[in-house]
Amino acid sequence: MFAHNPYRPELATVKEVIQETQNIRTLRVVLDDEERMRQFTFRPGQVGQLSVFGVGESTFVINSPPSCREYLQFSVMRTGEVTQRIHQLSPGDQIGVRAPLGNGFSFEDLKGKDVLFVGGGIGMAPLRTLLLHMIDHRSDYGDIMIIYGARSPQDLCYRYEFDMWKGGNVNLVLTVDSEFPGWNGRVGFVPTVLTEEAPAAHNRVAIVCGPPIMIKFVLFNLKELGFQDDQILTTLEKRMKCGIGICGRCNIGTSYVCLDGPVFSVEQLKGMVPEL
Repeated sequence: MFAHNPYRPELATVKEVIQETQNIRTLRVVLDDEERMRQFTFRPGQVGQLSVFGVGESTFVINSPPSCREYLQFSVMRTGEVTQRIHQLSPGDQIGVRAPLGNGFSFEDLKGKDVLFVGGGIGMAPLRTLLLHMIDHRSDYGDIMIIYGARSPQDLCYRYEFDMWKGGNVNLVLTVDSEFPGWNGRVGFVPTVLTEEAPAAHNRVAIVCGPPIMIKFVLFNLKELGFQDDQILTTLEKRMKCGIGICGRCNIGTSYVCLDGPVFSVEQLKGMVPEL
């Protein structure tokens, strides 16, 4: 994984900053070592640790697709001291990157299957990288459906890409929690819209990411629709700290999110935490 001290971040430069929502920014960064940047590879769902020197580091999914060789993309919600400082970065600023970390999605196992993405707010970030990979290899997959929601239209990330997603033969269903001036799309919470759309469970895998309360009700509704535990995937990168299995902060039972995840099936999670 690393050719050097795994605790030592690689130097990178911020090339572009995109204001996704009021409290979410996307950073596109390039490793300063040009050869390392050319050789950098990762799987959709793997993460990186971004560090602001003198402040700290936090975990974020790499949400650019593996086919993108120009930069690595991370979307950051402002929630604490480190993310506040990341939001203050501008193009040309330097940042530390430790990546790739974690296991990623087994996209090979998804070939030939229908895929359902269910996301809420910043939860679209880990789904985006797999979605764009599938669009890059569209003939390998069956029906692709996205149910993506947020509190308001302004809280939806990647709005500038929605037309491109739909152009990739993807059924995109957008929803907001309540009526909003000028919004002509769906209105309703993501779990409710999922039930209304009622995608068939046969030969389909559901990939879920969003606020914990959304995931709780989405998982319940997926089971009502006939999805089995091994047909549902989620990602838990926010539990990670050191990223290499040393600190023990991300353990679930006897497993570590940073070593065994962050991508898990519900079946795997129930095996680690029977009361889940």
